[in-house]
Amino acid sequence: MLKGGVLLGKIFGISIRLHFSWFIIFALVTWILTTSYFPGFYPDWSLAAKIGAGVITSLLFFASVLAHELMHSVVAQASGIPVKSITLFIFGGVSQIAEEPKEPKIELRIALVGPLTSILLGGIFLAIWFTLRGTVEEVAAIAAWLGIVNILLGVFNLIPGFPLDGGRVLRSILWWRTKDLRRATRTASNMGRGVGFLFIFGGIWLIFIGLWLNGLWMAFIGWFLQNAAAGSFRQLTLQQMLQGHAAREVMTRDCLTVPPEVTIEQLVNEHVLPSGNLCFVVAVGSRVQGLITLQDIKVVPRELWPTKRVMEVMTPFDKMKWVPPDQDLASVLGILTQDDLAQVPVVENGNIVGMVVRNNLLAFINIRDKLGM
Repeated sequence: MLKGGVLLGKIFGISIRLHFSWFIIFALVTWILTTSYFPGFYPDWSLAAKIGAGVITSLLFFASVLAHELMHSVVAQASGIPVKSITLFIFGGVSQIAEEPKEPKIELRIALVGPLTSILLGGIFLAIWFTLRGTVEEVAAIAAWLGIVNILLGVFNLIPGFPLDGGRVLRSILWWRTKDLRRATRTASNMGRGVGFLFIFGGIWLIFIGLWLNGLWMAFIGWFLQNAAAGSFRQLTLQQMLQGHAAREVMTRDCLTVPPEVTIEQLVNEHVLPSGNLCFVVAVGSRVQGLITLQDIKVVPRELWPTKRVMEVMTPFDKMKWVPPDQDLASVLGILTQDDLAQVPVVENGNIVGMVVRNNLLAFINIRDKLGM
């Protein structure tokens, strides 16, 4: 999952983010349009017109990418699948859909709507170009580029290699025919890896004939596709391996508690070092106040350890990430991975009854894998 970035806001309850890598591709696209594309086709334009057209075109292009991803997300939500966020990054956009579709027809609808949106937008932009050519040259030029690029984006995404939309279409068809999601995902992922390797080899060939920038970019896209395809299959395998298992099965129940008035120095010397535990429940009697972890301790300067109290550093109970005992392990793993947590508390009736530690969960996965379960 992509981490970091700038939150722009919410649309239909979905958080829209710009990953830091987006600024790189935005600057690159704007630079190419400003220094190459528009000067090549419209040499009489002023420098200000070229720069303005380049910036506006880039913004509209990424708005088109957002529309593509937003349609995936809207259809997913309409099918009862939660969508947490959409992130624009260096390769375009990605929707963080919380779970896999439960039926092939749902996957087919979600997959197809994105490329169809891009192709429809491309048609609209080309219609604007056709209407305004010869009259409002700047608007027509912007619309022409956006029309062609959106259609190419839609067609590219229909390549039958997972995790591209075309790969998801292929997976939905194979899933419908075989009734086996894992087998369908393996086939579509292998296709995706094959497409990725073709892009890598194509990029290397372009580099050898002197097209360095195009070749590097093509090889980079191929590398991303190949890795994403392999990662998608691994993710599904993990989800299926954890299916039917709950947090209570792997949680540790011996959660050590400390009072909120203890100093950080006391906590480290009297609790952390002797026990080797990485986190502690902060409580007064049976009333839980919060949680303090090794990460919380590390942000406190060493000279403040003798005076800084646990209550000043802990994560309060109402701000903690936690799961109920019957939470499925696949979503627990998602929480640990998404927020880069070493552990997550298990809470029942307002009390912490256990802790799912990431290392324990990975050990559980490893043992099941070795036993072929």
